[in-house]
Amino acid sequence: MTSFHTSADRDAALRALDAVIDPRTGQGLATAGLVQGLVIREGRAGFMLEVPAADAAAYAPVRAEAEAVLAGLPGVERAQVVLTASAPEGVTRQRKGARVSEDPKAALKPRKEVTRPAHVKRVIAVASGKGGVGKSTVSVNLACAFAGLGLRVGLLDADVYGPSAPRMMGVDGEPVFVDGKLQPLTAHGVVLMSIGFLVDEGAPMIWRGPMASSAVRQMVNDVRWGTEAEPLDLLVIDMPPGTGDIHLTLMENFAVDGVVIVSTPQEIALIDARRAAAMFRKTGATILGVIENMAFFADPSTGRPIPIFGTGGAKAEAAILGVPVLAEIPIEIALRQSGDDGKPLVATGSDSAAAKAFRAAAKALS
Repeated sequence: MTSFHTSADRDAALRALDAVIDPRTGQGLATAGLVQGLVIREGRAGFMLEVPAADAAAYAPVRAEAEAVLAGLPGVERAQVVLTASAPEGVTRQRKGARVSEDPKAALKPRKEVTRPAHVKRVIAVASGKGGVGKSTVSVNLACAFAGLGLRVGLLDADVYGPSAPRMMGVDGEPVFVDGKLQPLTAHGVVLMSIGFLVDEGAPMIWRGPMASSAVRQMVNDVRWGTEAEPLDLLVIDMPPGTGDIHLTLMENFAVDGVVIVSTPQEIALIDARRAAAMFRKTGATILGVIENMAFFADPSTGRPIPIFGTGGAKAEAAILGVPVLAEIPIEIALRQSGDDGKPLVATGSDSAAAKAFRAAAKALS
């Protein structure tokens, strides 16, 4: 395979893309600033083509022409251009004194006309208001636990800025289009889609909110999660941390049947978990329960639980929310190692306390 990832090759790609004319400005795509997030790897090339929402349909042939141009470059075996629609101008936040008030156009609204991904029976989002609490670890192990129960399961990695599912599931490939739909990859009995399949690991995703939201919409709508003959029983969505654009896009546009909140026991994490729960409830979503991750560490000598991050926080929060504590996941070296190795703990057949807790949570949610 020919290498195609030097700065000279990048310049050549931009020059080639300038031969594709932007119908709005009459300039080449690169000159017009429409080549966003250009990725060049061995054998593949692609970028995001962000245009105003009203012009999206008119740019479909431009997208096809740009893909053909990239595919014709030396060393490129596969090219992909993702067409995204930007939000209307004028969506801002207003300041009053020292406080920031919500712009009515950006405020969360109760879900009205939502759609369900084709051939998907049920959708569960795994969320946390804070990063670093182990949300992705919970997501991949829950997905594998559901598969272990005999369900057809999908996992959508919706964290476009920090995709971790490819590494944690041990998958390194690229989805391909078949009959207009992306084919998800498969690992450990779970079908999987992530923006991480399209970019180099560690490459920064320097995208505005509308671009990220549009990418997530495409990963929901343009992926063949199931078929009429073999529908997906359950789609698990690994949400990004926080309460931002991607959360709003998913909750206002798609039929999410329930949300699992992940937190550690410490108060600083619970504060953000409360924010996340409040946001989801504003959209009318159902909170299914709380999973407390890093609940304790078992003393190697005595087995006595050592509450490194405190104790009882998730139980108290679940009681306030009126939902169950689905699991208390202990800190285990094997759990951390399994994520690094791309072999989720549940999928290895482990009978550790963490693995049992994930399986119990999956059974309670199924």
